[in-house]
Amino acid sequence: MIWNIDTPRCASGFASCGSIFDSARLKRELAVIEEKIGDPAVWADGARSQPLMRERKRLETLLADDAELARRQDDIAAYFELAKEGEAVEPELEREIPALVEFSEKLESKTMLSGDTDGLNAIMTVHPGAGGTESQDWAEMLMRMYLRWAERQGFKTEINEIQDGDEAGIKSATFTITGDFAYGLIHGESGVHRLVRISPFDQAKRRHTSFASVFVSPEIDDTIVIDIKVEDLRIDTYRSGGKGGQHVNTTDSAVRITHLPTGLVTGCQNERSQHKNKDRAMKMMRSKLYEYELDKKKAATRKIEDSKLEIGFGSQIRSYVLQPYRMAKDLRTRVEVGDVDKVLDGDLEPFIRGYLRMRREGNLPAPIDGEDVD
Repeated sequence: MIWNIDTPRCASGFASCGSIFDSARLKRELAVIEEKIGDPAVWADGARSQPLMRERKRLETLLADDAELARRQDDIAAYFELAKEGEAVEPELEREIPALVEFSEKLESKTMLSGDTDGLNAIMTVHPGAGGTESQDWAEMLMRMYLRWAERQGFKTEINEIQDGDEAGIKSATFTITGDFAYGLIHGESGVHRLVRISPFDQAKRRHTSFASVFVSPEIDDTIVIDIKVEDLRIDTYRSGGKGGQHVNTTDSAVRITHLPTGLVTGCQNERSQHKNKDRAMKMMRSKLYEYELDKKKAATRKIEDSKLEIGFGSQIRSYVLQPYRMAKDLRTRVEVGDVDKVLDGDLEPFIRGYLRMRREGNLPAPIDGEDVD
């Protein structure tokens, strides 16, 4: 860590002066929202009250973040004043400056979330590519990585549907991440993820390359109208449960819904009531159709789950190499992290910030083939 005793600045380049928020503007906007919420007529219309409540919560969170940033900056400035007077404050600075940098980086990510759906919850689906047990195990590793990321963020998670692999791993999994800006933060993870490692399932201890796909959609609420025709749906029921024991349901309570025109599929099995599972699966279907339509309108290059794009070479967005070297590298943003174990344990902040920055600049390149070891 390098400090300048005259200007509180750490080696990362973060200066403890100014603010990334316009608190005066935020307070004015909050006052307008509070005035609208005070109108009794608003509460008679859920379509009006829900967006206002979400906006109030967003503004209150930003103002709280601004106050916390100012407090941390003031604390560090005070330590530098003590240092000028000869006080030994290095232990405090060693602790507070990195914490301030980490806090400011998270706030920077928030300021880049301005999309209509960025503030919503996220629904994630993980599928293995070709390769049997090896790719199914990789899909489960990815699912764990995102669940650990959500835990680090203080978000709640709920597994909606999971199909276990034949020997290990999973054949598919869908789960919801609930929290402010969950979708905005994690939506850049959609795409194909590649793993290179010595396979634990290969007795010859050879190096294997595995692929798995991730699809992220926003959990839309009732204020967004999605027209779904009954005749376009196929609803199947099946017996839910895991690998055995008390969690196996003896009735056909699990529900899977297929939207025939698009081929989109959703399912839910975590409720014992077929009715509740159907409602949950329909909510996920509305979210997927919303994202599907957005992709069509924006001519996005990202493919949805029913795309014919092969889950394999040439389509990956990120590589996780465990052998012969160790590195996680995003092929769109060129962000590289050497501690791949930390990444697989849910530390995705460098990749999320890199994606959001490039999205803000409108400069997201397509993945480049052949950059990593096979």
